[in-house]
Formats: sequence, C-alpha cells, structure tokens
Amino acid sequence: MGNDIAYKIKEHMDADLYSKYVTKELIAEASLEYKHSHCKDNNLNLLNDKHYFKKEDFNFKEIVKKSFQDYDAIIFISSTGIAVRAIASFIQSKDKDPAVIVIDSTGKYVISLLSGHLGGANELTEKIAKTIGAEPIITTATDNLNIKAPDIIAKENNLVIEDLKKAKDIAALLVNGQKVAFIDEEDLVNFPKGYTYDIESAKGIVFVTNKLHVDETFLNNKCILKLIRKDIVLGIGCRKNYDEGIMKENVIKVLKEENIDLKSINSIVSVEIKKDEKSIKELSRFLECPFITYSVDEIKKVEHKFKGSEFVRKTIGVGSVCEPSIELKGAKIIKEKQKLNGMTLAIGKL
Repeated sequence: MGNDIAYKIKEHMDADLYSKYVTKELIAEASLEYKHSHCKDNNLNLLNDKHYFKKEDFNFKEIVKKSFQDYDAIIFISSTGIAVRAIASFIQSKDKDPAVIVIDSTGKYVISLLSGHLGGANELTEKIAKTIGAEPIITTATDNLNIKAPDIIAKENNLVIEDLKKAKDIAALLVNGQKVAFIDEEDLVNFPKGYTYDIESAKGIVFVTNKLHVDETFLNNKCILKLIRKDIVLGIGCRKNYDEGIMKENVIKVLKEENIDLKSINSIVSVEIKKDEKSIKELSRFLECPFITYSVDEIKKVEHKFKGSEFVRKTIGVGSVCEPSIELKGAKIIKEKQKLNGMTLAIGKL
C-alpha cells in the first residue's frame, strides 16, 4: 500500500521517492518534496542520478538528516511514532524546519505534523489528501477556528516575523477569544479573519511596517508583533575595495536615523562595474537580500533626473549611481544620496 500511495503522489507533484522495501528497481515508502534542482551536496554518495535510494543503500537516519537540509517538505508513509522519533534530533525552529507530513499505510489519513504554517505543511496536507482521497488531519488551533495566524499572514504576504515568541503569544490571544487588532501602514494586506479594528479594546496588535520602532504611546503596553514589509531598496556606490566594516556601520547608522528596520531591506542596487565589490556583496549577505546591478547604458537612460559628479562620470561613464539604480529597480526615492566617507547611499521604497 505504501508504495502505491507514494507513486500516486509522485504522479501529481515533483517528489523524490525512497524505500527500504524494493519491489521493482526503485520504489518509495517516504516521499520528499525536493527543495532544489539537486541536493546542496553534489557529491552526496547516498543518491543516485535519479535521487532514489536503492535497497542496499537505504539508511533511514541519513535519509532524514539530509532531507531536513535539502528539502522543503518530508512525507512519511508510516506511523506518526516512527516519524516523530526519526525527526526529533533534527528539529530546529518553526522558521527553519521543513514541512513534515505523515500518511498512514492504508492512505486513510494525511497528518500535518511539523511546520504547519511557515513550512506549509497544512496547505500541503490538504493538497495530498485531495490527491489520494484521504482525510486531512490538521491540529493547529487557529486553522480549526478559521482564524488567520500571524505566521500565515506573514507567509502569504512575504512579510518577516520580527519575533516568533510574540507571534505565538498573539496566536494564543486569538485562540483564547481575546481581541487582537491589525494595522497595515500601507493598507495592502487584506484584513484577516479573527482580528479587530478596535485598537483600544484589543489585548494585542499585529503591525505591518518597515519601521524599526513603532509609536507605542497610544498602544497602552499591549502585546505588539511587527510583521516587517521588505520594501526598502538601498542604492550604493563606493570607491574600489571599500572597507566592509565601515560600509556596514554607515548603512546601519543611516537606517537607524531613518527609523528603518534592517529586515525590511528588499535589495541593494548599484552599477554593473561594482558587481564584484566585496564590501557590497558582504553587506547583501548580512542583510540577507539580493545585490542587483545595472549596466552603464541602463543608468544613462535615467541619470539625467539626478545630480551627478563629473569625476564619477569620467571614471565609470555615468555621473550618478545610487539614485538611478533605485529608479531602475522601480522604487521611489525616500532619502536622497548621501556622501559617507568614500561611499554614497540613497534609499528607495517599492
């Protein structure tokens, strides 16, 4: 039965199949949603070219270990006890763990076991249950009460959860029938089920913003959870081989002055000649955002809108880098170019 269930899932979604019991050349008992086009470790000896395990290679513990590293979701066709014991030592946190789903050997139940919201296990459980004609088992309280949990709001709208503990506290308030207000500074998120507009009577508040600090004076010490919108673009120019530490300090200082949360950075933009600039690449790693560059020809099309430098023009072919790059990214400039000891910085908002 387990093999039949695995093959049925494989027919409807991109999955790799692993089995201890082989009835053909390669069959499955655990089906895993593959995270990348190949495993991060290209030399992984456990896998053959098709990402299947042969019977003689089957090592359950190693499969689970690598699955936690390389896959978005793990589907066990087994008892929940086997699954729980298998994953116990690899669980980290709800924002890092893959979705874990368990299907009983008869295919009657599909159970969302781990990372129901951020990992997408609840959604995948519903999908698989529909595919194989099983009953989905979802035990998350907010789902069963038809309330949008903060982590679901974040996932659906590409927002960053400031504090997972606060998210848990807000969810607890909702489940226990307490009022939680919802505020979106940009009014872009559809007002979620289970929340209130009444800030005064609310015990907690979910605040969608890109700000480092929100005005809490009118919030009466309520439980406040920030969901951070990643809509800030940094335009950066600098001398060649600019010091990494100084660039990081400059950027953090300016963002703090502008009350912008570091987690709200959507991208860093610059001219193509800077694509290998170590200090900017290191900054993008620190801020966990992409570093995007534009060609001189692209920048020339919009640079007339901004003040430029003849020295820079003679050096790289255009007189301005920060602000034109922000415009090419499609953002609106909210902080004009600043000169900061050998580097320039402008800030845009998508």
